[in-house]
Amino acid sequence: MSFAAAPRRPAGREAGSKRRRSPLGIAVAVVAALVLLLFLLAQFWTEVLWFTQLGFEDVLWTEWGTRAALFVGGFLVMGGLVFLSLSLAYRSRPIYAPSTPEQATLDQYREAVEPLRKVVTVAGPAIIGFFAGAAASSQWSTVILALNSEPFGTKDPQYGMDISFFVFTLPVLRFAVGFLMAAVIIAGIGALATHYLYGGLRIGAGAGNGPRTTKAARVQLSVTAAVLMLLIGANYWLDRYSLLTSSGDKFDGASYADVNAVIPSKAILTGVAILVALLFVLTAIRGNWRLPAIGVGLMVVSAIAIGGIYPAVVQRFQVAPNAQEFEAEYIQRNIDATKSAFGLDDVEAANYDAKTEAEAGALRADADTTASIRLLDPQIVSPTFRQLQQNKQYYNFQETLSVDRYMIDGESRDTVIAVRELDLDGLGASQRNWVNDHTVYTHGYGVVAAYGNQIGPGGQPAFYEGDIPSVGSLPEYEPRIYFSPESDQYSIVGAPEGTKSWEFDYPDDDAGGQVTNTYGAEDGAVAGPSVGSFGNKLLYALKFGSEQILFSERVTDESQILYDRSPRDRVAKVAPYLTLDGKVYPAVVDGRVKWIVDGYTTTNSYPYSASRPLDEATQDTLTATSQSVAALAPQQVNYIRNSVKATVDAYDGSVDLYAWDTEDPILKAWDNVFPTSLKPISEISGDLMSHLRYPEDMFKVQRSLLTSYHVDDAREFFSGQDFWNVPRDPTAEGTGNSKPYQPPYYLTLQMPGQEAPAFSLMTTFIPGGNSDREILTGFLAVDAEAGSTAGVKADSYGKLRLLELPRNATVPGPGQVQNTFNSNPTVSNELNILSRGNSTVIHGNLLTLPVGGGLLYVQPVYVQASTGTKFPLLRKVLVNFGDQVGFADTLDEALNQVFGGESGADAGDAGGEVLPEIPTDGETTPPAEGTDPGTGTTPDTGTEAPEARARLDQALQAASQAIKDGQAALAEGDFAAYGESQERLQTALETAIAAEQELGGTTTP
Repeated sequence: MSFAAAPRRPAGREAGSKRRRSPLGIAVAVVAALVLLLFLLAQFWTEVLWFTQLGFEDVLWTEWGTRAALFVGGFLVMGGLVFLSLSLAYRSRPIYAPSTPEQATLDQYREAVEPLRKVVTVAGPAIIGFFAGAAASSQWSTVILALNSEPFGTKDPQYGMDISFFVFTLPVLRFAVGFLMAAVIIAGIGALATHYLYGGLRIGAGAGNGPRTTKAARVQLSVTAAVLMLLIGANYWLDRYSLLTSSGDKFDGASYADVNAVIPSKAILTGVAILVALLFVLTAIRGNWRLPAIGVGLMVVSAIAIGGIYPAVVQRFQVAPNAQEFEAEYIQRNIDATKSAFGLDDVEAANYDAKTEAEAGALRADADTTASIRLLDPQIVSPTFRQLQQNKQYYNFQETLSVDRYMIDGESRDTVIAVRELDLDGLGASQRNWVNDHTVYTHGYGVVAAYGNQIGPGGQPAFYEGDIPSVGSLPEYEPRIYFSPESDQYSIVGAPEGTKSWEFDYPDDDAGGQVTNTYGAEDGAVAGPSVGSFGNKLLYALKFGSEQILFSERVTDESQILYDRSPRDRVAKVAPYLTLDGKVYPAVVDGRVKWIVDGYTTTNSYPYSASRPLDEATQDTLTATSQSVAALAPQQVNYIRNSVKATVDAYDGSVDLYAWDTEDPILKAWDNVFPTSLKPISEISGDLMSHLRYPEDMFKVQRSLLTSYHVDDAREFFSGQDFWNVPRDPTAEGTGNSKPYQPPYYLTLQMPGQEAPAFSLMTTFIPGGNSDREILTGFLAVDAEAGSTAGVKADSYGKLRLLELPRNATVPGPGQVQNTFNSNPTVSNELNILSRGNSTVIHGNLLTLPVGGGLLYVQPVYVQASTGTKFPLLRKVLVNFGDQVGFADTLDEALNQVFGGESGADAGDAGGEVLPEIPTDGETTPPAEGTDPGTGTTPDTGTEAPEARARLDQALQAASQAIKDGQAALAEGDFAAYGESQERLQTALETAIAAEQELGGTTTP
């Protein structure tokens, strides 16, 4: 026999003797602990200050409290079970173990482990418990939603249970069962190893050496295995419900084989697991391992045969040969659930037999839509805004501007608007220091707005608001921009009363060179936590790694520190339960600049609904190329609601969250969690309401679903012959499927059957599959206008209207139209002329409008310098209807070309160029008509040459006419006339080249 007890303490020093600790070591440890505590406070307490200043401290404490409770719970469950299992196994070890070669070997391991046993017994479970607690705390939202769940009022089609069970309850049950399974398995492994090490469990013992396990080991291991079997059975049972949210090859949700084979098999396996658990309990009592061993074998065989083979046989031999009939019921469940989950159950679909013949006067009935067609491309004109309205190098505009609408002189006007944000990178190296970066240059200044459907002199935007100080047609507003997407550094603002101000506002010769300001001096505004006390100074100095905060005399008792200044980041912090739209847009509202952010509640647990990755569904040209439009993080969802409209004040950073979709059960649940966070829709002012709009990412997700789910019939859905695709952006770089998707566009239009034009968001569809034939199959628009009545959402807001073209229609899609533009002889020749020398032609967004009984395409064409100062100016407009192409200096002229000389309606630029209502940079008066500050300047004087511009325009028109005459002459076989037209073409080209050189070009024939 061998002893399994612990060996004696080695003789090295007397028992109870204590090592003398070094005072220096104690001091170092105390200092290290204090430093660590300070750094932790610098991260955590500053967050408390930030949330408290915004009035959202309940969000922080609720989240942290829930996380802490779950951490403690996870730590105690996992660590406690492992510790209990190890302790029980050790305490029940046999005093004497049989003398066997195996035990002789284990004696050596026991002697090696014993000095560290107490440490391992405590530290091991603690470490495992720590990681388990961290994993549990990450599930805080799942747990807290389950505790505050709200009914959906809709039952699933399989079990007849309210959807809330699948969305709120099932995820937390699955987490709990999975967590407990992991805890039991780890505890069981610890018990098994301990019993083996101390002789309670023997492997390969010979006959006559007694039982292989002691009674204590048998009882503990049997009970552990029984609990594990019960948890496995619970997992099988929950699998029955999870099948309703599973993904399949053709559709999501439980299929015929799932319902008729897998679900019954899961129930059987649950029963088998319970039976095996009872056998383990019996073993604990009677001591026979044979029955549970047989039971485990039975369970494995059942899992393979009943859980795997039987469903596969049903699928292959029963369902596959008759799939369309067998799966029809379940596909219909998927169609209905998907439409409900994604807000597609009220789409107004109509057949649209689009004309392809352009007739004179065809746009007469669409006069309002025609007048509102947007010419400014917000993705292209940012450099133009920058050159003409940047004012100073330390200001900048976002790469992609925003489209909105404003009441100007009593008329709603589509607008391209931008905020003049602070850009510290524009400062010279000699100007960059801590004082300037964080206390002087603290904010941007004002907004710039231009008419979307009109063009100013020389193709520049027709500005109606801008300059510094701000002037124009917008009502008076607070122009200082302290919070914006590009504000990535902290600023310290405020100063004691009577102190000379140092925060830079704008340059002004009349004010001694500049105007300065002290934040809050006039209105007592608060925009950030106080940083005046020594404690706060120290914490923020550590947080930002900046000792200047601690020692600068500009940091006073009146100082406030502004950080986390991006509107999207601020909303994400105070509403961690929301998925935020990638586009944040500004609006001048009630005398302030407000950043508007759309928030979504989502889940991937809606039964039978189709699951989509948000990042893929929302990808397009903007997310691929623009830094100002955020791509959404990867996230699978099968339910989405635009349930919150959030605003961030650009002046004081205040965040307001408005409950937009009050019927959303997920938002109701979060409102139970954070009852003070959300404001009712009744608090939305009429001015703010007029700038709220249908969000782009929501629309992109819906259009990705409608490529398939415009099909209502389950049998047709199964065949998939009528599925669509979203077209690739024809103006983007790349070829084929390497191009990003075409983004949806905001514009004012009137859909067929709609009573009046409305600010809308639109997109098109082309045939699905692998065909490269790009004809139009559908057109989708949503009423994006929320109305202008305080607290009341417009009835038409969010109304989706889908035009389905006949299956045999030959209306060209965006790719075909772009190809037509590029290959048209007149267009290509004139564009080649424009792009010669140091000029570059840029094709703007290709808009599609259902007008004139067909589909009208409109594309602005911009020209910019290839080198030096580059910014695009609108020079031409392309129009397509059917097989007719128009190409002119104005949209109005191009429409008339397409529609037989008279379109029947006036475009917004029918009156030609309009004078801007504000001066551009460097100008005290509006420029004369026909000027071109982009490329129409002479190198030596930098002044305009209007006569050269006029000659260039006349030459281009003459060249275009010569090309047309030459084509007509060739068609008639009149070679003399053809030769004469070529001579005129050559003369026109030479004149154009000469004029272009006068305007600063370097073109050679």
